[in-house]
Amino acid sequence: MNDVAKDDLEETLSRQLRNTRERLGAVLGRQGEALSPWVLRRTLRELRNVADPMVSDVEGGRRAAGVAGWYAQASPEQRRDCWLLMSEQFPPDPSAIEAARAAYEAARGTDEEARAEVRLRKAFASPRTRLLQRFAAFPEGVRFLVDLRAELLPHLKREKRLLALDAELEDLFSTWFDVGFLDLRRISWDSPASLIEKLIKYEAVHDVKGWADAKNRLDEDRRCYGFFHPRLPGEPLIFVEVALLRDMADSITPLLDEEGAADDLGKASTAIFYSISNTQTGLRGVSFGDSLIKRVVETLRQEFPQLKVFATLSPIPGLRGWLGKNAEAMLQATPARARQALARELDQGELDAPKLLKSLDGVAALDDKSPLRRWLLGTAARYLGSTLTPDGRPLDGVARFHLGNGARVERLNWLADPSAKGMKQSFGLMVNYLYDLKRLDKHRAMLAQGKVPLSGAIESLQD
Repeated sequence: MNDVAKDDLEETLSRQLRNTRERLGAVLGRQGEALSPWVLRRTLRELRNVADPMVSDVEGGRRAAGVAGWYAQASPEQRRDCWLLMSEQFPPDPSAIEAARAAYEAARGTDEEARAEVRLRKAFASPRTRLLQRFAAFPEGVRFLVDLRAELLPHLKREKRLLALDAELEDLFSTWFDVGFLDLRRISWDSPASLIEKLIKYEAVHDVKGWADAKNRLDEDRRCYGFFHPRLPGEPLIFVEVALLRDMADSITPLLDEEGAADDLGKASTAIFYSISNTQTGLRGVSFGDSLIKRVVETLRQEFPQLKVFATLSPIPGLRGWLGKNAEAMLQATPARARQALARELDQGELDAPKLLKSLDGVAALDDKSPLRRWLLGTAARYLGSTLTPDGRPLDGVARFHLGNGARVERLNWLADPSAKGMKQSFGLMVNYLYDLKRLDKHRAMLAQGKVPLSGAIESLQD
């Protein structure tokens, strides 16, 4: 059975399963239901005891810790039943919402409007909110909820009944992990070994090969900073690795070279952000990156006033996959003279998109004058500069992050990442996003209007 057929079957089975209301009223369980109706009713009682508004948050937290203990021993299928109970059995009261909405409509324009709005807001608050807040009340509760959501996320596509629980968790995390509550700390070679181990574990852009590699990234000409939360001590939520250089980096190779000499900090004029890694899957949708970069820039400028340029050396993870689907369209958009030069280089009378894509496997051998090299650079520039999602955001995820923070696409770098991963993602291409501190708001405004901020060099590549 192929993956598509398997997904369709699982989705069909999911639709056929009884909801928790039906199961709670049943006597016997059915195939595919992990908890029997009796155990499901007992679990619901325990969850309601946690959310009981008549007990204190301290007592509610104690009860939540007991449920978390059971959950830790539960099977994946039993945990899924627990999620369904949280999602389906703790909604807001529809009658209360309707009554509050009607009262608000009647009070509009009167002295009672503000009071009616408050009642309407309270009506939308669900018992699920209080339930989750009680879980956060015991010492390991926040860790428990973050891990719970990380486990839940892959199931959302097929199990729509969990969407309410996921949305509630994301809303709460957005408040609990607001950047105002986060502590920016430098991670150095003098940091605890357990913290450096987490740096090695969570690095998502350029794998850390071991302790020598980690030491290189924490050398005297480097800086590494992370955001930390008091309820997750010793656990970076996101971290950024920075190289302090004389010029804008055009290749990742020297930055990762363990044998390379450290740069002279006194002559450094450029800070290159070459890796930003989120560490907690359960916090997906909670944005730290914008604030992290701003805080790091402020910190670096205090320590190194001579720094003038703040830029990234970033991967283009979506390029190869996108080009695989759009090569024919890109060829059709290529001017006739460039198409003729490509055909001569590839020894093709009529250009063929599949053969052209196959030729790109040999990009490492292309010289500066190669038509294929120029075509790939131009195509990458169009991918970053012109390809947007239906809602007007950059298609590439890394581009979406940096451009959304006010950066502009500054420069494309040939064979900047010759690793197997770099070749697989983007034929070895990497990009510099420039953070021009005086134009961040201008660039955000341009992006909001559907225009990607580009340097002149990137614009010329699109011609």
